Amino acid sequence: MDNRKILARINELKSELNKLQNLVPESIEGELQYSTNITTGNSLYDIASIALKYEKRDCYGMLDKYLYGETEDKVCALYGLRQTGKTTLIRQLILNMSAEDISKTVYIQINSADTMAKLNFDMKKLCHQGYKYIFIDEITLMQDFIDAAAVLSDVYCAMGMKIVLSGADSLGFWFASNEELYNRVKMIPTTFIPFKEYARLFHTDSIDEYIRCGGILCDGGLDFGDKELAAKEAVFNSDEWMKRYISTAISKNIQHSLVCCEGGGQFRHLYTLYEAKEFTGAINRAIEDMNYKFVFEVLTNKDMRSQSDSEKYTEAVDAVIRRLEDGLETRGKEAQEIGITRTHIEEIKEYLEALDLICYGPVETTVVGIEPYENIIFTQPSIRYCQAQALVYSLMDDNAFSEISEYDKCDIIGRILDAVRGKMMKDIVLLETAKAKRTKEVFRLQFDVGEFDMVVYDSETNTCKIYDIQHSREVVTHQYIKLLDEKRCLACENKYGKITERVVIYQGESCIAENGVRYINAEEYLKAL
Repeated sequence: MDNRKILARINELKSELNKLQNLVPESIEGELQYSTNITTGNSLYDIASIALKYEKRDCYGMLDKYLYGETEDKVCALYGLRQTGKTTLIRQLILNMSAEDISKTVYIQINSADTMAKLNFDMKKLCHQGYKYIFIDEITLMQDFIDAAAVLSDVYCAMGMKIVLSGADSLGFWFASNEELYNRVKMIPTTFIPFKEYARLFHTDSIDEYIRCGGILCDGGLDFGDKELAAKEAVFNSDEWMKRYISTAISKNIQHSLVCCEGGGQFRHLYTLYEAKEFTGAINRAIEDMNYKFVFEVLTNKDMRSQSDSEKYTEAVDAVIRRLEDGLETRGKEAQEIGITRTHIEEIKEYLEALDLICYGPVETTVVGIEPYENIIFTQPSIRYCQAQALVYSLMDDNAFSEISEYDKCDIIGRILDAVRGKMMKDIVLLETAKAKRTKEVFRLQFDVGEFDMVVYDSETNTCKIYDIQHSREVVTHQYIKLLDEKRCLACENKYGKITERVVIYQGESCIAENGVRYINAEEYLKAL
């Protein structure tokens, strides 16, 4: 048989094979016709019914608008760290659907064995069968999602489907949105839960509870009755639980995204740590180090220590500082021994910022030639507080404090943790104000000595408001005295225009104090943003 006949026969076989492949999906009945785990019809209510008892996140309206708004050639990505309510939001959307919409709805639960080829096979079938609303949960578990995601927007959304993607691998969505899904995705983040939303979800007005527990919807749920509140507190007081959360929800997820993206091409300098099997440990260490340094800043703050009325407390704090300095030095040497460099840390921070876990609180300075200090804020405050609390307890268990009575030890720990909550409250107010007042410039203002905790600058009117933020319930002179300091106020006005209001944000009742300084309750302030 000559070559022409061989080629002709090969083409005939290919044609027959294509015909058979096209017939296979049509010839299979029931659930076996799909390659992934698909739920349709009344079964959707069964998987969604658990969401009946939960409050809706603030971003629910954005999802609803995507589903029922104008058709765009875009997917919707509901992304965030674990236990921030993503799956619950999808269930709530399903529960609110009409019977007609339910008949056009599909829920797909992805597992790590699934591929985009399998999903694409199912999507073709679903499109042919007239399904319109597609919820794909845990899509970032697929190894090839990042590099092949565009088919969902370019093909199926273009054909009128509304596709909601959900996953705990936030970095995977970040990579996809910058590459395959660039300008073809509506991103809805869930990691950051502001105080106002937290207070509504948990029916609380306590900024201290938000500091201790905010950011994570424990066990994926939102309703904690009185009996469960103690259990919730126990979870967030557990350093071991938080370490597991950081390892699984953050560190391993970052590693998974980097492995899946461009064949590992996004590892950059971090690949050496991955090769040495030190990658997730390095991320855990970087997060701990940021929080350890935060505690160090709290303890060395001059304002906090100058207000102490206890010599024993001051001596204990000095001893804790020495222990913390030694610990940080030891951790630094250990990091060098396993090859963690400054470049590694900066790249880890970049990915943590992409996850929405950390952000840089804006800091400005009036001092010429001085760069503002780095102010890293955790958007999930419970992570920072849990690690800070564990560190303080471990330091006070040191042999150096063996002669201190348990009563005094508890008093010292209480004062330190109160100072930790105070600094965290400053960061929370700064972060949430900056997110809410996007038309204004919001920042902390650093002087050669001291600072304003927050300045809100209106560039259109060239005016500003200055704030002092205090974790206290009492109206006392030292709270607002720096807001009246002529030297600081002049330096501020020279750069940011006339000061129109001086405000102390604290935990007491809102009022007007001496010299026109306004006092605002912190919880009221944050809820009004």
